[in-house]
Amino acid sequence: MKTYRRAAAAFWLAIIAFGGANFLTPAQAADPMGIWLTSGQDKVKIVNCGGGLCGALVTLKEPNDPATGKPKTDKNNPDASKKGRPLLGVEIVLGMKPSGADQWSGNVYNPEDGKTYTGSFTMTGPNTADLKGCVAAIFCKSQAWTRAK
Repeated sequence: MKTYRRAAAAFWLAIIAFGGANFLTPAQAADPMGIWLTSGQDKVKIVNCGGGLCGALVTLKEPNDPATGKPKTDKNNPDASKKGRPLLGVEIVLGMKPSGADQWSGNVYNPEDGKTYTGSFTMTGPNTADLKGCVAAIFCKSQAWTRAK
């Protein structure tokens, strides 16, 4: 009987020593922090803000307004004092809090229409995510994002 116990102990020690113990620990959540490429090819930097997620535009596929040739501004913002601010740096993921495994919920600002929607950011893989914005939790739109390289 002692031989079997020693063999079993040696077996488990070998598994642990050679990294085979991954099944003994829970899977780590995907890390949402970093630069993300939107479906429109803009880049958003996601950062930790108060234990949640915030994200701002850092690069635009088309940085200049075709009508004026000048850098795009937040011209659709309902707050008149913000209409002239540059679109780069505008926060579009607003204080999302953890709401499940690899998921955060909060608000999403859409500079294309100047409206803020309830939404979520869900990691769908280590380098992929889904950003969803909803009106009255009924009509929703999603965008697939990929981690920028």
